[in-house]
Amino acid sequence: MRHLLGIEGWRRDELIALLDRALAHLPGGPDASHTLRGRVVANLFFEDSTRTRSSFEVAARGLGADVLNWGLVGSSASKGETLLDTARNIEALGPAVIVIRNRASGAPHLVARHVRCAVVNAGDGAHEHPSQALLDAFTLRRRWGSLDGRTVLIVGDVQHSRVARSNLLCLTALGARVVLCGPPTLIPPGLEEMGGEVTHRLDEVLPQADAVMCLRLQTERMGEAFLPSTREYARLFGLNAARAERMKPEALVLHPGPINRGVELAPGVADGPRSVILEQVANGVAVRRAILEVCAS
Repeated sequence: MRHLLGIEGWRRDELIALLDRALAHLPGGPDASHTLRGRVVANLFFEDSTRTRSSFEVAARGLGADVLNWGLVGSSASKGETLLDTARNIEALGPAVIVIRNRASGAPHLVARHVRCAVVNAGDGAHEHPSQALLDAFTLRRRWGSLDGRTVLIVGDVQHSRVARSNLLCLTALGARVVLCGPPTLIPPGLEEMGGEVTHRLDEVLPQADAVMCLRLQTERMGEAFLPSTREYARLFGLNAARAERMKPEALVLHPGPINRGVELAPGVADGPRSVILEQVANGVAVRRAILEVCAS
């Protein structure tokens, strides 16, 4: 694995090998602070990010790497510099890995064809977010041991979600049944061909789920009206306390963040005993250490 551009094309054994490697990077594991010592990881984020950018930075520093954080504001890109010129100039500084987030689907793939260092996709448009899917799978495996035979329900704005696509590919490859639920306007065609099941009736499928992953409404990507109102969405598809009571007793709740509290997820559920949302954040460091370690080597 030179690059991590997406989950598509990964085999089950390859996914498991990377997730097993991440176990060694949990707190209390062997000292890995020397692994990337003297090397540089460049974070190129053309979109805002809290969890992903911070997680990659903590992961890189934990491996001993120097970190170059690049943002759109204050950079030459704001003066009209192209994506490839930016990437090539960053590459000239000698990084081992470029971690890139961009609003254009396929941007990391384009950069990977024009640089010599490794490229990690930290989210490209509404296409993929592979490291998020890997940390979600890692979180569920730590709780369950295996995903075989488990049902994961993904609820919300699937149309604009790179997280949903990567998770569908990752979780089905690991043996899970993945059901995607949301308003018809926010469910794109072709999900069944990718291995998923589709429903628009949350209350019917909710009792079947071993885990529910809620997605936020990505209004910044919506160029037209997809919904009557957020209140109507919350009424039909929000995971509130009453709905949580109808879930399996041990079912888990996930969210890639940021949460719109009171819309897709009620505060009492987000902070309740079912929630593994903060576990996802913590596990992201271990998974991203494993990704950087493999790509840089």
